[in-house]
Amino acid sequence: MKQNLSYVLISPYTVAKSRTGGVVSRLLLRADLELVGAQMIAPDAVFTEEFAALLETQQDPANPWAARLLSEYVRNNLGPSGGRPHRSLLLLFQGEDPCRKLSDICGALYAENRSMESITGETIRDTYADLILDPEDANKIIYFEPAVLTPRNQELADEGLKLFANWLPAQNPIVKNITYVNPGSIEQTLVIIKPDNWKQASSRPGTIIDMFSRTGARIIGMKVHHMSVAETLAFYEPLRSSLKTKFAEAIGEQAKEILEGAFESPLSSDVSVSLAQSFGAEYAEDQFQQVIQFMTGKRAEECSEEDLQKPGSVKCMILIYEGEHAVNNIRKILGPTDPTKAPGGTVRREFGMNIMVNTAHASSSLENAEREMQILKVRENPCAQLIKTYLD
Repeated sequence: MKQNLSYVLISPYTVAKSRTGGVVSRLLLRADLELVGAQMIAPDAVFTEEFAALLETQQDPANPWAARLLSEYVRNNLGPSGGRPHRSLLLLFQGEDPCRKLSDICGALYAENRSMESITGETIRDTYADLILDPEDANKIIYFEPAVLTPRNQELADEGLKLFANWLPAQNPIVKNITYVNPGSIEQTLVIIKPDNWKQASSRPGTIIDMFSRTGARIIGMKVHHMSVAETLAFYEPLRSSLKTKFAEAIGEQAKEILEGAFESPLSSDVSVSLAQSFGAEYAEDQFQQVIQFMTGKRAEECSEEDLQKPGSVKCMILIYEGEHAVNNIRKILGPTDPTKAPGGTVRREFGMNIMVNTAHASSSLENAEREMQILKVRENPCAQLIKTYLD
């Protein structure tokens, strides 16, 4: 079957309440689809009206009220209010029959059985949406929050994707929409949810997002990314020298002890130095190449100049967080590099396997955050191009 593209738009209220991780977990675990794009957006008044008008045309004979309900919600909640834009999160999924699968997971707007006892929590809307009816008039809605928006069929999906394709290229994928009381303490930091979280359908990426939400930091940018070897070399260059410092001397001394035992003959300290400079340095470089392979799917030493620039075969998710003392607060929830030494309740303790396969990265300083953001081009997002390529 054709690999179609569809979307889920996580509402401003759901994003603001830090429920993003829970929604993402549900979608990744149950959708049987590939998450190919993610972008934080702040719809303007023009896009909001176009999107609302599109929803108004999407009549469902079984539920004629649904189109009007959704379009009114979008007009009142998606666009700016009081001059301030609101963050929403656009997720792009690709696969067979994505609209049906996403609709099933997101859930109905308005179940026929409206009793409290009928809510199971099975769908995203069961868990996160709200629909409050007037107790004296079952046809009158007092409050409505759908949590997510997703098209019911591919024709409707393609119409919505056209709107996004035309609007997204001019938008800043880093959404700063709030003025802080203490701006001097506000920081931005970068997080990578690493490739080991994407090998199979799993709720782990969403759970990790949920864990970082404990810090109070806000997600202002997100993208699905395939790091190239060139990007990874630049990103981890500081690690290269530290690995040599960390491993070379220790490996040289260990190799000396092994040789002394094997030949039953003592060796001078000069041999240890020589082994550190030769075998120890090679071992450290091999460890570095393993990091490159883990993050991209291939070793740098095996790549041509052209291949260095190509996207890797494994994916990660990049997030930009903003908040008070965000760098240190995010690092505390992440935990130390070695998962076995990480405190309980940290990301690496819960999901990391070893020093290399340690599930996530977070910038260690403001300077590193800025450097890493530049390398990974966080102010560029491929969602618009993904949509255009699909529509063409």
